[in-house]
Amino acid sequence: MSPRRVTLADVAKAAGVSRTTASLVLSGRGRELRISQDVEQRVLRTAEELQYRPNIVSRGLRTGTTRTIGFVSDTVATSRLAGDMIKGALEAARDRGFMLIIGETEGDAELERLLLQAMHDRQVDGLILASMFTRTIKVPKAVTTAPAVLLNALPKQPAPLPAILPDEVEAGRRAARVLLDAGHRDGIYLIGVGPRLRDVPAESLAAVERLVGIRAALGEAGVKVAGARTCPDWQPEYGLSATRDLLRTVRPRALICFNDRIAMGAYQALDDFGLKVPADVSIVSFDDHPIASWMRPQLTTVALPHYELGRKAVDVLFGEIGRDRSAGDGAGEVHRVPMPVRHRESVAPSSGADAGG
Repeated sequence: MSPRRVTLADVAKAAGVSRTTASLVLSGRGRELRISQDVEQRVLRTAEELQYRPNIVSRGLRTGTTRTIGFVSDTVATSRLAGDMIKGALEAARDRGFMLIIGETEGDAELERLLLQAMHDRQVDGLILASMFTRTIKVPKAVTTAPAVLLNALPKQPAPLPAILPDEVEAGRRAARVLLDAGHRDGIYLIGVGPRLRDVPAESLAAVERLVGIRAALGEAGVKVAGARTCPDWQPEYGLSATRDLLRTVRPRALICFNDRIAMGAYQALDDFGLKVPADVSIVSFDDHPIASWMRPQLTTVALPHYELGRKAVDVLFGEIGRDRSAGDGAGEVHRVPMPVRHRESVAPSSGADAGG
């Protein structure tokens, strides 16, 4: 049998004061209501000796806040790559004296419904609905009944929820500029998707936006994408086969890989063909997965700002908690978080030679 929880009445009795006096002292209002310092110290000392902890649920009923935030994700919580998203949210919540309650759905709609119900039952002050991969999602009705934000996701149907996303369009521009700044103008190929927007699955939001940014930056410089090879999945084995297929017909000067795992496969394919990175072929990629700094030469990549995304989600959520929800202002706003370039060793200045046909 677990020990009985120490109550406010227990503290008051042990300190020899009324329950009201004990409550005022422990809520920090003792001096305000002219309770003597001697009584105040006696109550505080007694509470510490008895290891008293306030009842958060009861306090929430009185104050209208439980100082908790619900964080419901698909696979973010157990993903090594996106773990910093939770770290950012945890630290931002802690800075405000709030606690994060985390639940994971593994993509199960019924489990998602039960988790959201549990969060509401615990009277969380707000909700963050998060996705491991940037995508569009069907927003459950339960999310819209309280202050909430979407993290790394957009609603499939219009919804009055702010969304926090990595700025993938600008990331595409930055990746292209890395090559342009190194003097590359010819023989730039894409590995993963493209070269046309219709060559990208519409549901792959990150791929679409990265390609938009790449094409825009190259176009502004008067440079065209030389070609592309698509990958059915963004894993090393598909990067390997796609790059091998490309190398059978052309000699690229530079590759833009749509994530670091694809780039890992591209490294292997280039080595198989006797080509060196970056002496023969420069490579720039996306995500800043841990493998990017393990590869040799280390991979230049545009980083997903997981930690900053998590912090931003909490910042925006607090704006929602303090907002008059009947007013509707700011609802549905999309907040883009910059993706920084990690300059490493996989891009070299162009020799100016033309690429193969």
